[in-house]
Amino acid sequence: MSNILNITNGDCAVEIMKKANIPGVFLPWRDVLHEGPVPDGLSLEELSKVRAQFIVERSWGSTEEVTKSFVQRDDELKSFKKYEKVILWFEHDLYDQLQIIQILDWFNQNPAGEVELAIICTDQYLGRLSPEEMMGLAKYEEPIIAVHLELSSQAWSAFRSSAPEKWCKLLDADTSVLPFLAGAIVRLLEEYPNCSNGLSRTAEQALKIISGGEKHSGRVFGGNQKSEERIFMGDASFWLVLHELLESNPPLITLPEGKTLTLPTSKDQELTITSAGLEVLAGKLNWLEISRLDRWAGGVHLGPSNIWCWNPGSSAIVKKP
Repeated sequence: MSNILNITNGDCAVEIMKKANIPGVFLPWRDVLHEGPVPDGLSLEELSKVRAQFIVERSWGSTEEVTKSFVQRDDELKSFKKYEKVILWFEHDLYDQLQIIQILDWFNQNPAGEVELAIICTDQYLGRLSPEEMMGLAKYEEPIIAVHLELSSQAWSAFRSSAPEKWCKLLDADTSVLPFLAGAIVRLLEEYPNCSNGLSRTAEQALKIISGGEKHSGRVFGGNQKSEERIFMGDASFWLVLHELLESNPPLITLPEGKTLTLPTSKDQELTITSAGLEVLAGKLNWLEISRLDRWAGGVHLGPSNIWCWNPGSSAIVKKP
């Protein structure tokens, strides 16, 4: 069968799949759903406009190219009935798991009919595979059935909710049909401010690496990747975290006078932890007391009047009064 739509997590995977002579058409799903607003109550097209605006505001692409990418992506998805089969090729990390539940929720709302749906999802990073290894993943293909779609709709709705309780509650549900979803749920919750010091897991990892003597921003990013059980964050997202640490009052990290943090990075962008950073790491100071929280986790807009904290010890998400 060659009349296949292959949906996967990005352009790197597509290039390897082409080299592997995987049959069919390829649709990269490029959205970084763990960053920025993903509010509830919007159609695919309406949400794509919100996502495109966020990406443009972060200077991750021009308005024209980002908007065009989303429109082309959505049009290809909506035309899926011209194919005999749709195969989802994804990984085990947070970035991919959020994409999976978005796509499967869409198929739950738009029944496939005679089109065969299947998924390949393993703990291998697609962008790092050889063409031969990519071909070998075919043995992990399994059919997508009603339970996949129903769980994905439940999870996608919880992710887009304006409060995180439903997302956290999924940890009590049977998510085994999507075996990597539970880990992704926890990893997103770990990006909420920690109840003890106000830091996200990523921010705390970055501070620990810098406090350990690593000054080069690129190697700090590399150290952060090594700290992850399932790598999901790109350097552009990580730079947002570093900027937050640089811009709090007082800052938790500093650069040499006159230097700014940029991508691509350079050797003169040396990061140093401040006394305030050391106090936050030690739990003597809460970062929320010296910074203005303003970021999204799915449909939750975290801000001064809407602060939710993650307690890793009790696996609970708590709203600050």
